[in-house]
Amino acid sequence: MARTQGSHAGITGPRLREAALRLFARHGYAAVSMRQIAAEIGVQAGALYLYTPDKQALLFALMRDHLEDLLADWQPPEAAADAQLESFVRHHIRYHLDRPDLVFIAYMELRNLEPANFAVISRLRRDYEARLEAILSRGADAGLFDVADTRLATMALIAMLTGITTWYREGGRLDRATIEARYWDMARRAVAAPVPQPKSAPVAKVGHASGGDI
Repeated sequence: MARTQGSHAGITGPRLREAALRLFARHGYAAVSMRQIAAEIGVQAGALYLYTPDKQALLFALMRDHLEDLLADWQPPEAAADAQLESFVRHHIRYHLDRPDLVFIAYMELRNLEPANFAVISRLRRDYEARLEAILSRGADAGLFDVADTRLATMALIAMLTGITTWYREGGRLDRATIEARYWDMARRAVAAPVPQPKSAPVAKVGHASGGDI
């Protein structure tokens, strides 16, 4: 029997991962078989095992690499906490809008990870969240932010920013630059410390003159 075109030497890790990503995002991890992934790239199913132990390893690799790349792609600038927060917000939006399928899988398929893999992904997620929490804590200490619970604020901001990927579509009413600017404004307002208002000068009391008309 002739070998399916593109099998063995023609398979690459990136092709396999891209196919798995498309199918997991479209149908869900549980509904996708290794045979379907093989058909997506035009090879026999057995050939896939030259590149991955199993489907679970594919899912784990996609999630792990997504989070490791996210962590490596942004470092807080040497600046005040408010400037660091702006940098974080804008980077988070740009990075995630470029990778909607990975974002979807990273959040929706956590339940399908085996315990050891889940522990690794959870640690990477906490590492990322800790960066934002540190910015909020620093800003609160400096009087720039008014945040009663930095952990809660961290989770709320990340949920708000990541949620853009569920509804944003290219060519819609608002372009990326506008979305980015408006979300930054909302994030800023959510944590900003109130600006002290200047005290008004006391109003002088005017007494009535005696024995005459006003």
